Amino acid sequence: MSLPVATVVISTKDRRESLARTIESALAQTVAPEVLVIDDGSTDGTDEMVRARFPQVHLERSPVSRGYIAQRNLGASLARAKVVVSLDDDAYFPSDRTVEQTLVEFDHRRVGAVAIPFVNVNSGPQVLQRAPARGADIFVTDSFVGTAYAIRRDVFLGLGGFRTEFFHQGEERDLCLRMLATGRVVRLGTADPIHHVESPLRSWRRMALYGRRNDVLFAWYNVPTVMLPVHLSASSLLGLRCGLRTGHLGAMGLGLLRGAGAALRAPRARRPVSLRTYVLARRLRRGRGLPLGLFELTLPSLDRPEGV
Repeated sequence: MSLPVATVVISTKDRRESLARTIESALAQTVAPEVLVIDDGSTDGTDEMVRARFPQVHLERSPVSRGYIAQRNLGASLARAKVVVSLDDDAYFPSDRTVEQTLVEFDHRRVGAVAIPFVNVNSGPQVLQRAPARGADIFVTDSFVGTAYAIRRDVFLGLGGFRTEFFHQGEERDLCLRMLATGRVVRLGTADPIHHVESPLRSWRRMALYGRRNDVLFAWYNVPTVMLPVHLSASSLLGLRCGLRTGHLGAMGLGLLRGAGAALRAPRARRPVSLRTYVLARRLRRGRGLPLGLFELTLPSLDRPEGV
């Protein structure tokens, strides 16, 4: 049996109806990807719906919830294709060519992942994660969002996947920085955009708490020692200002404390990237899409990544 050209991994929990639309859009893709649904302990009959309506889909159900970060890692480990495409259960492909268009964008050996364009439907028509221009140039960014990316499976597994210690939010940026340290980049895509229908039931307090907690963990794991005090001070101040503006100051402060506690409990987890990689990542974050040719010669060798 020939291997699929791509695996679409859909992590889900208790969103049976929206999941059906997600699966339908994945199965309609022109390149006929493998579709893998990871059910994170749903109690609304999600598994029965998938088995009844989509018998061609590979369903993996966890009896208890482990969180979407752990489930995305599981999905990548089970995927059979060389490229894994991530799609949340509140998102779908309006176009049947998105996966096909994205696969073409792995045509350069430096490209480890592609940030697929997407629209937050409930927020407006703006297309996010799209390259500023089509053509020969490869535009690079610092990270991608979890509901809209594709990644080389061997690169993802070689990095150890997402750090499950983040649990909620921030895992993408961490993975992408570690990937940059190996000489591979995140390419801004040009494919037909994914539509992300954000849930109105999101807990903004929870997002504020985990956002600040994981800012601290990200810095502890990755930021070079010479930059660590400045980075932590700046990110903490920005977080507290955001909390004051949005009315979640208490959650932001608690998140910073929890992040500090988690870092202190994991002294051996610290593996900072080089100062050169850190500065480049900051430059990519500010630039929101820079041509690869501007800095390719400064990247670590693919044959000898940092730390080897």
